[in-house]
Amino acid sequence: MTKTPSLFGSWPSPIKADLIAGASVAAFDPKVDGDRIYWLENRPSEGGRVVLMRRVGNAQAEEISPADMNLRTRVHEYGGAPYTVGGGRVFAVNFADQRLYEIAEGRTAHPLTPEDGNRFADIHVDLQHQRLICVRESHTEGSEPVNAIVAISLDPPHDQIVLAQGHDFFAFPALKPGGSQLAYVAWDHPNMPWDNVQLYVATLNTDGTPAQPRRLNDGIDESVMDVQWSPTGDLYFIADRSGWWNPYRWNGTDTTQLVDESAEFGGPLWSLGQRNFGFVADDCVLLSYADTAASHLALLHLADQTLEPIAHDCSGIGTVHCYPGGAILEAGFSDNTPALFRFDLESKSLSQWARPSELTIPQAFLSTAQAIEFPTANALTAHAYFYPPCNPEFAGPEGAKPPLIVKIHGGPTGQSSANLQLAIQFWTSRGFAFVDINYGGSSGYGRAYRKRLEGKWGVVDLADTVACVRYLAQQGLIDPDKVAIRGGSAGGYTTLAALAFSDVFKAGANYYGVSDLEALAKDTHKFESRYLDGLIGPYPAAKRVYEERSPIHHLEGFTQPLIVFQGSEDKVVPPNQSEMIVNVLKEKKVPVAYLLFDGEQHGFRKAENIIRSLEAELFFYGQIFGFKPADDIEPVEIENLVTA
Repeated sequence: MTKTPSLFGSWPSPIKADLIAGASVAAFDPKVDGDRIYWLENRPSEGGRVVLMRRVGNAQAEEISPADMNLRTRVHEYGGAPYTVGGGRVFAVNFADQRLYEIAEGRTAHPLTPEDGNRFADIHVDLQHQRLICVRESHTEGSEPVNAIVAISLDPPHDQIVLAQGHDFFAFPALKPGGSQLAYVAWDHPNMPWDNVQLYVATLNTDGTPAQPRRLNDGIDESVMDVQWSPTGDLYFIADRSGWWNPYRWNGTDTTQLVDESAEFGGPLWSLGQRNFGFVADDCVLLSYADTAASHLALLHLADQTLEPIAHDCSGIGTVHCYPGGAILEAGFSDNTPALFRFDLESKSLSQWARPSELTIPQAFLSTAQAIEFPTANALTAHAYFYPPCNPEFAGPEGAKPPLIVKIHGGPTGQSSANLQLAIQFWTSRGFAFVDINYGGSSGYGRAYRKRLEGKWGVVDLADTVACVRYLAQQGLIDPDKVAIRGGSAGGYTTLAALAFSDVFKAGANYYGVSDLEALAKDTHKFESRYLDGLIGPYPAAKRVYEERSPIHHLEGFTQPLIVFQGSEDKVVPPNQSEMIVNVLKEKKVPVAYLLFDGEQHGFRKAENIIRSLEAELFFYGQIFGFKPADDIEPVEIENLVTA
């Protein structure tokens, strides 16, 4: 088929912004209770509401949460694990009031906790003592929230007792079979959960109250996560004491590393309740992990500590929820929408269980992620996924190279993957090249790679980003005079820093990013309130460094157009962070556009806002790079833009 030459960016594409908003419906956080399998689905078309689904045996899936309920917890602001099941009962947190409810048949919900400023997450059923065990975050006006592990009685008046306290943060409460011991992890400021985490086990008295806990990793600087008891009573967990998140076992006396691989069997604990392994038999564990080459699924046979690979065509595997004989797991694909898959131990095979959004885009419009490793500062290398333009009907003008969009992931202790993202294909199908960077400090490449960003945020991430652009230009893959950079949250900070401190980028799109590091240090939520200690330095002792790396203090460097997107209720990066930089660029006569979305928080969940932000960004690039999008887009007001 002969392709029609057309300006990059102007190609018609079936991948519309409204399709992306609809396709962002995903099934996640699966759990199993007998013959009942549960999972969550997000609904952008319903304002980002998260609903609880259930499927019994081979029956059709059904929504069981009430129509006015949104299953999200705000513990750590990022939430995670907002529901649990056990003994035929279902319990969940409602976003609006953060109360814990029991969901009964007929899609009715009954509160177990009062509306008193407490938030709950990482919930587990303790049938022996007829209670729930979970992480509680108590918010009192004018003070820092207090975190603890608590038990909540299932019998009225649903009394709450504290099982563990005295640390800034807690996660992964795990009850030993039989109910005799409780394991959990804790950490304190200024550590983040991927830095230095303490692993505890406490013996429980017959009434369920704990004795003095014992720390299992005293004197070890490591990140610990995904704590689980085996059916036979040993404690299993993921830790990075070897330099990689690998599985370990504690038998009550000694700790043994079960697998020694240069691969990650876990990831950064941005949201609570992550599960990357589980027991499919007393002597057999199913686990997922990833190395620099691929995502893997394997059985760990405990008798001889060998890994048996399980064949699959997934590009990424998320939560793994296991039960005797099988598992339900989250699966991502490079050429299809995410889904839940069921693993059968007997046949050692995977089958699709639930896929809320079917892919309707022809494969010919999909650009395939190409993993690249490129040279960067200090004789090191960094990683990224590169996507060339892809459209079966159009090509760029003869001899021309495509413009490049550089994406900076959030975190900054985050990670990009090769999973299909229609929000990337939106750009490549219109004629853009796209690169998704895993700069030094990203997860997925071991502890040492994450530690590259220690004290160097705004330095290493920027150097790696610039190095990636130059590498792609040297390879002849892009037009170096038409490079845009985009990012959200921490990625928004690197976006602003790239515009302030380098001359490589000709446009930027900042999604709720940080412009003033001092302001962030003074005004953010508890979970991240000391995050910058490790990324930059303790504040105010390192005040000078904060100022040196804050884009707001280097306005002389801003000469390129910028579009800014912000949620009005964002508590992680408040609106004033965006508005400071916008107001200054207006005064400086730099082209700038600002879109504030009412009711949105840190990340956009409403379909109409996902659509508007994508289309507005495309319109913006069209104005800057000199092309007219094929899409019918509501214009965006760009102040200070001078047109020919």
